[in-house]
Amino acid sequence: MPSPNAPDLPAFAALEAEIRALALAVTVPELHGGLCGWLAGGGAASPEWPGNVLADAGLPAVKAGSALDELGQASAAQLADRSFEFELLLPDADASLSERSGALFDWCRGFLGGFGLAAGATPALSEDSSEALADLARLAAAQPQDDGDEEDEEALVELEEFVRVAALLLHGDCVMAAQHRQRFN
Repeated sequence: MPSPNAPDLPAFAALEAEIRALALAVTVPELHGGLCGWLAGGGAASPEWPGNVLADAGLPAVKAGSALDELGQASAAQLADRSFEFELLLPDADASLSERSGALFDWCRGFLGGFGLAAGATPALSEDSSEALADLARLAAAQPQDDGDEEDEEALVELEEFVRVAALLLHGDCVMAAQHRQRFN
């Protein structure tokens, strides 16, 4: 759960409906991952974020109060919130292991794309962040598992937590550290 300081993410179904209405060729997790990567890499949390994240200048700005607007605002607030209560927007736990693992890998693919667009080819990263980015790339290339047992379920939960912390670490290096440096100059 996000802290009282950070807003909740919008409903998965509401985002799916907006994505369909705009005829975007992305899943909800991939779009959220792309947005979070964009923000973690230093991209602006503006109403034009979908066009920036999807590298399509023809996309309209999000409408105030829409699910995409809520997604942008909540994601930016959660990443910046010092309570580290950032959430990944993924299917609920009652979805199949295949669906949930596929969504996590989609989220990672989106994150890498958005991060690369915002941070550029050679961002100044700590050793830990560089390793985290490489691990996210490996997850982005992974394929979902059809079925699994309790160990596979536990492994997926651990991967989700790793991805969440990796996104916060990268945001810390690219955004939070830069903001702190500006305060001291």
